[in-house]
Amino acid sequence: MNQKQATYMREQLLDWYDENKRAMPWRATSYAQCDPYKTWLSEIMLQQTTVPAVVPYFLKFIKKWPSVEDLAQAEQDDVMNDWAGLGYYARARNLLKCAKVVANDYGGQFPDDYAALKALPGIGDYTASAIRAIAFDKPANVVDGNVERVMARLHAVRQPLPDSKPKLKALAAALAEGEHDRPGDYAQSLMDLGATICTPKSPKCLICPLRTLCDAYAQGVAEALPRKKKKKPQPQRYGYIYWVLDESNTRLLLHKRPDKGLLAGMTGLPTSEWVPDIDAAKHIELLPETSLDVDESKMIKHTFTHFDLTLYGGFARLDKKSLSQDGYFWYDLKDLPSIGFPTVFKKFVNLMGHNK
Repeated sequence: MNQKQATYMREQLLDWYDENKRAMPWRATSYAQCDPYKTWLSEIMLQQTTVPAVVPYFLKFIKKWPSVEDLAQAEQDDVMNDWAGLGYYARARNLLKCAKVVANDYGGQFPDDYAALKALPGIGDYTASAIRAIAFDKPANVVDGNVERVMARLHAVRQPLPDSKPKLKALAAALAEGEHDRPGDYAQSLMDLGATICTPKSPKCLICPLRTLCDAYAQGVAEALPRKKKKKPQPQRYGYIYWVLDESNTRLLLHKRPDKGLLAGMTGLPTSEWVPDIDAAKHIELLPETSLDVDESKMIKHTFTHFDLTLYGGFARLDKKSLSQDGYFWYDLKDLPSIGFPTVFKKFVNLMGHNK
């Protein structure tokens, strides 16, 4: 694509965006500059998470912590509780760390420099570029999955993902870097085009503003791109999840997980270790097997980034006086809806009929 075509492409895309941009609570209206705090918060939440899933969490956080200084003063348990269900919990821990750095070291103002942004906790290449472009309207190469798909089709890149990522990023950079004409809107227009027109399946090529410039459309291969390598089967893990009541059947045993590891610091139901073979899963010492009833019909499945998990229900009644291990505590069943459980635990709570 030559410079004249690149200029035309940006003009067409921005005109389309002005008429068709998605309404989102973190976006500024008209050409007003976005709030860096809202931009940062939304971008962290949107990592590997869909827009519809993020919106209620974003609104809850903004209402509770309307500024980065407010968030910096929050308790970690409070933040983690309100994040529960959104997944990828390291994001929430880094969210609080980043808020504290911005509040304490930058006077509550996010920097607009790429290197300074990337040095903040939880901010990588993509997020630093997104904040720089969207919040500060400065040229930046903002490349997410939507933009990769648009670039792959625009230039008919047949090399499969993820091997083609560097090439797709370079193609996007040629259209973004050094361009001062509404860089924030341009970045968001590419994302919106990928989300609404240049979709993974059945792309709406006939109404695409870039149709005349798209090599994949000209070659009749738009829907086949981008190609992807065949994924290897996910590793499987198994274990037990426990529903333990006290002698009065009014309190449920919960567990605050250790500060390191998967779901670190989150409150959930007790579980055994998660192992490749269910026969190797050992019940927690707190529950002698003589008092434990395993019901494999009470089972949940959950997919994490690197493995699939199957947990079978274990049921017991425990004398409150016998509870001695750190991290375990009793909680009134009637107050269970107030707990922000991670999704894997919420699934079992729902299975047991204690839906929120």
